[in-house]
Amino acid sequence: MKYRIPLLLLIILFEGIVNIHQAKGQNQTWREYLEQLAEEEMDGTTIENMYEELAFLESNPINLNAVTRDELQRFPLFSIDQALAVADFLDKNRPVYTVYELRNVAALDYATIERVLPFFYAGEVADQKKETFDQIIKNGKNEIQNRFDKTLTQRAGYGHFSDSILARYPNRKYLGEDFYTSLKYSFTYKDKIQFGIVGEKDAGEPFLKTGYPKGYDHYGFHLIVRDIGLLKTLALGDYRLSFGQGLVLNNDFMISKSGTSNTVIRNTIKPKRHFSTAENGFFRGAAATIGIKNITITAFYSNKRIDATLSEEGSITSFKTDGYHRVPLDMEKKKNTREEVTGMNINYRNNRFQIGINGLYHRFNRMYNPVLRNYNAYYLRDSINANGSIDYSYRFYRFVFAGETAISRNGAVATTNALEWKPTTPHIGCVSLLYRNYSKAYQALYANAFSESSRVQNEEGLYIGSTFYPFPRISLTMFADVIRFPRIRYNVDKPSSALDVYAMASYSFSKNAIFDIRYKIKRKEKNTAYPDEKTTTVLPYITHKLRLRYADAFKNGWNMRTTVDMNMHQIKYFPKEYGYMISQNIGYRCNDKLTGDFFAGYFHTDTYNTRVYSYERNILNTFYMPSFYGKGIRLALSARFAIVKNLTFSVKGGFTQYSNKDVIGSGTEQIKGNSRTDIYTYLRWKF
Repeated sequence: MKYRIPLLLLIILFEGIVNIHQAKGQNQTWREYLEQLAEEEMDGTTIENMYEELAFLESNPINLNAVTRDELQRFPLFSIDQALAVADFLDKNRPVYTVYELRNVAALDYATIERVLPFFYAGEVADQKKETFDQIIKNGKNEIQNRFDKTLTQRAGYGHFSDSILARYPNRKYLGEDFYTSLKYSFTYKDKIQFGIVGEKDAGEPFLKTGYPKGYDHYGFHLIVRDIGLLKTLALGDYRLSFGQGLVLNNDFMISKSGTSNTVIRNTIKPKRHFSTAENGFFRGAAATIGIKNITITAFYSNKRIDATLSEEGSITSFKTDGYHRVPLDMEKKKNTREEVTGMNINYRNNRFQIGINGLYHRFNRMYNPVLRNYNAYYLRDSINANGSIDYSYRFYRFVFAGETAISRNGAVATTNALEWKPTTPHIGCVSLLYRNYSKAYQALYANAFSESSRVQNEEGLYIGSTFYPFPRISLTMFADVIRFPRIRYNVDKPSSALDVYAMASYSFSKNAIFDIRYKIKRKEKNTAYPDEKTTTVLPYITHKLRLRYADAFKNGWNMRTTVDMNMHQIKYFPKEYGYMISQNIGYRCNDKLTGDFFAGYFHTDTYNTRVYSYERNILNTFYMPSFYGKGIRLALSARFAIVKNLTFSVKGGFTQYSNKDVIGSGTEQIKGNSRTDIYTYLRWKF
């Protein structure tokens, strides 16, 4: 009864909208791709970096008639094979007159084409004449972004505490104000120059308070210069890069298992800017890439302070990566460790063959010595480490083979190798196969490769994924990943295994109306305690996830998306746990001057194991995908206004109410009550 009115409103809105005629809608596939990453619980920093870069590229699309081969290879949603295929196609067919001519590139399947369409356009080519510094400043693009978020519901960390309580429990109260804010300035000139400054503070961090005069908690800057003779890229300040398949170094893009069904192969990425507000997952210093015919050489050096938890002896027991500095304990960990990293990649490439040599060395100014546990016996315990690898790829007919084999300073080896098949016509589909074997003793703190675990260590697996188009309106995407963990892991006190299976079928009623059904099943093992026993035993558990979704766009600017999510989780010998969410998203677009979105969802889950995710629209340049468990409703309303030319304001309100809770959260984030309200705002000025 409590939620009858919101649900009736949901049904009425749905029934009214489905009768409107269809029209072209905004492409959402790359955002849905990041939603998939979030569901797979990928590191939030990685997703934030990806979102920031893709949002920038979407607002600054690339001219197909002017794009260079290097630019295509830098484009994050193309594999190297796809980038080269697009470059070859453009060399033979320029000028192109529409972005849809990309459908003639055999290496691009339908899913990839739909995903990349927002990032390209077919336009005229401007005269390529050398410009002076004054002309560069005049013709460059400036942008200022300001974001301000606030939770309207009172949280425990912002309450009033007596001096005597704080003397005993100083970490019960936040040091700063209860709002989030960030400020960004950027200057870009074509693809040649990028400069930016960013400042950010999280909610609870002090801002210009007594004893904290620096203003924002986090500052960053970058300068990227490209294509000056042999110098292909120069990066100063904050930057990211990736070598090979990521066994030695990758703080750039990562791919989801479902997203790899059409490409599992990565490639070395030249230095690129770090402009998100994420406070880790990047380097700070200098990097450069030079190119001599078929050879490119990238070298970098980074020197920055990082957060860490220290033992009484002063050694590092763990790294603090959440970026929060809200209580005295956080401040003790803030930037208390210096990290130096240097490395190099030498890469040779011709039309079919590529080989790269990679090396990395890092040093901390104190010993890294995690508290010894059975599961972490093979973790790095030193102030220094080094890694080296060889990465390789070869194209033959419609096949691409690629891989990387790496070694760490202690002699342990990791390898990953993949084979992709793409038919002559993308109408058929593609198949990807990947095998990896990461030694239990392999140590690489900056690695980020294809894996089930967060660490590139103690894992062997075989992945096969495919995308097919059996009929003109139907697409099928599937993968299966079989994994073995040769040694004990965190919360798994014996060697174990896992199975991850995914299948999705999509049917297009028209250009803008699509229905898809997605099913995921994962089987893993973990330590489990029986209710009447104090000891634990390793038991298998299984998770089923089913999603039904229908989306459509209409001729007068309206669009809608209806989603039903159902989950089931069971540990062997234990009762089954269930969860579901029914949600409706309704949006309106009016020539980019006014857009609005309304999201309503009802969720009902037994435990955190069956939590559900909210697929709601966010303010500009911001990725946020909350999860919920328990029983309740989620409502969100967002709007974007073009106040005047080049000045845009976005606002969003989110409301969550639980019917089975009197308290939300815990610790300093605890809310006494069953509801939470948040406001998000964003202002962007281009000039």
